[in-house]
Amino acid sequence: QVQLEESGGGSVQAGGSLRISCAASGYSSCRGWFRQAPGKEREWVAGIYTGDESAYYANSVKGRFIISQDNAKNMVYLQMNSLKPEDTAMYYCAASTRGYVGTWCSLPDTYNRWGQGTQVTVSS
Repeated sequence: QVQLEESGGGSVQAGGSLRISCAASGYSSCRGWFRQAPGKEREWVAGIYTGDESAYYANSVKGRFIISQDNAKNMVYLQMNSLKPEDTAMYYCAASTRGYVGTWCSLPDTYNRWGQGTQVTVSS
């Protein structure tokens, strides 16, 4: 049974940085992050293949966000740099229990488990 719990959200000024964390239980081949802003659809942000730590990013965050994992602690992190007001959203940790590997971790439909979310607010 995969369970996910996010932490580390908060408020930051534009241009700043924030790291959010996800404590994950159970095995999943892909872990990632989604976000949802008010009035918008949920958006896939980043994914990581737990087998070789290959990382994948949405174009909107590429070069600014870094996804990483600590297998010993069963944690997934999202380091967010050069934050913009448009990054403001509820961020959800996600995992796939479907056994997909590699580049499948870059596809939103791969994921079938989500945490409760942590709010990130970026002010201008």
